[in-house]
This record gives sequence, structure tokens and C-alpha cells, in this order.
Amino acid sequence: MPPCPTAPRRAIHRQAASLALAAMPFGIGFGVVSVEAGLALWEACAFSVFVFTGSAQFAAVDVLGEGGAAVAAIAAGIGLNLRSLAFGVAMAPALAGSVWKRALWSQLMIDEATAVGTAQRDLRWQRYGYLAGGIAVFITWNLSTLAGAAVFSSAGDAITTWGIDATIPAAFLALLWPRLASPDQRRAALAGAAIGLVLVPVAPAGVSIIVAGLGVLAGWCTPARTRSGS
Repeated sequence: MPPCPTAPRRAIHRQAASLALAAMPFGIGFGVVSVEAGLALWEACAFSVFVFTGSAQFAAVDVLGEGGAAVAAIAAGIGLNLRSLAFGVAMAPALAGSVWKRALWSQLMIDEATAVGTAQRDLRWQRYGYLAGGIAVFITWNLSTLAGAAVFSSAGDAITTWGIDATIPAAFLALLWPRLASPDQRRAALAGAAIGLVLVPVAPAGVSIIVAGLGVLAGWCTPARTRSGS
């Protein structure tokens, strides 16, 4: 296999770094709320190492902090992580390999890794982007969890007060915007956004995000003549 060109690598590294930095305030916030919920420092850090699911970690810790049972915390996390099924389908062609490799790579099946991976065109670069994004966020997420649990005491309020919570959506938008050049993808994006906006006021937390994935059907339901450009 010939050596990888430098230019694509640099672009992927920039994308991965931007999302990893954007995730740091949330990692700090997770460390803070974990301690507030009664978790020890090592428990908060182990949670980020072995679970590593971002929003699902917050949901599980919130349940535990309110006195909920472990079963309820696990159910909350599973509900939010159902979106990972779609991530797996999207990344499957690029992550072909032995069972043990796919099992290892699945630990990185998060929004950021999938965003960087699917932003690439070639399967080879999709795999590279997925791994680069996942590893970058894994490192910064765990370091910031440690910092939040060990050092910070009011980072949770600072995240919303300073508007830092907007950094991840902004970074995602920068990655996904070029993909909207295709009419199919624009239809899927608009349909997903409409579904999400309708469900947010009435559906339980996280459900609107999962159901919004049905917006992809709007991209598929396109006449073959339109797809071929004739």
C-alpha cells in the first residue's frame, strides 16, 4: 500500500482536533456532575474510559444523582445510544475487518468519530478519519473528566454561562455543511430537522434525536431519473 498523502491527513487531523477541543468543556462538566452525584474520582474516570458515550454518561449520572437504580441509569444510557446503530451502518463499509478489530473500533463509535469519518469520500480515509476523531476525543474527554472531577467545582454553570455548550454543534455544522451539496442530502437534512423540531416539545429527552434519523428516508425516496441527473 502506498504511503498516505500528507494533505488529507492534515485536514483530517484538523477536523479531529477541532471536535476534540470542543468536547473538553463537556468532559469537565461530566467530571463535576459525577462527583456531585456521589461518584468517587476513580469511578468518574473509569466511567469515561469504559463507557465513553458523552450524552449517555450524563443521562446515567443524572439518574444516579437523583437516587435512581443502576438499571434505570443503564436504560437511560441505552436509549440515548440507539443512534449508534445508524453510525455503525454508515461506517460499516470502511471498518471491514476481523471480529476483534471491529469490536475494538466500536468503542470509538461516537458522534465525533462518525462525523469525521463520513466527511471523507474514500473508504480508506473514512476509516482513518473515524479512528483519528475517535482517538482524539477519547484522549481529551478522559483528561477533561479527570480535571473536572479533581479540580473544578463550578464548571457546569460556566459551560452554559459562557456559551461553551455551542462549540460542539458549531464544529459539527462546519463538518457537515459541505455534504449538503447533494439534493438528496439536503432533503434528508431538512426532513430530519423538521422531525426533531416537532418532537422536541412533546417527546422525552433524546427521542427526538433518534426519530429524526428517519429523515434519511427523504433522501432515499428520490426518483432514479433525478439521482442519475437525467
